[in-house]
Amino acid sequence: MAIANLHETLLSYKLRRNALNLEITELQNKKSLATYSQADAQSLKNAESHSVRDYFKTLFEEDESLQGEYTDYTEIPEFEEEIDKITAKYQEQFDELTAWETVIDSQITTNSAELEEVNAYMESLQSMLSSNIQEDFDYGLN
Repeated sequence: MAIANLHETLLSYKLRRNALNLEITELQNKKSLATYSQADAQSLKNAESHSVRDYFKTLFEEDESLQGEYTDYTEIPEFEEEIDKITAKYQEQFDELTAWETVIDSQITTNSAELEEVNAYMESLQSMLSSNIQEDFDYGLN
């Protein structure tokens, strides 16, 4: 009877271990998506910034009055304003994605800790199960 109870408990821990492994895999997939999303947003921000730089560089090179007033196109106030707008536009998105990644990392850590605990319980139960089976076998031989 004790062996059956140990075996049933061991099976329930195996089920929980499999569920945790699945959850961790799903969380890692979500983290990959978050990382990709952040890289994609950074790429879009860089493209917009590059476009603004090209525009103001061309404007600066073609307008001699700007060349007399400023030493470089980056000194033009409108340039800085446009770059600041782009940065502000994407900063909230970056913050949200970073927060999402942090939550996912936390869940992965929690699930991994629980998985280690389940594995330790399973090892203990397997040891008890082996010990009880051996004792029952030895009892029958004596």
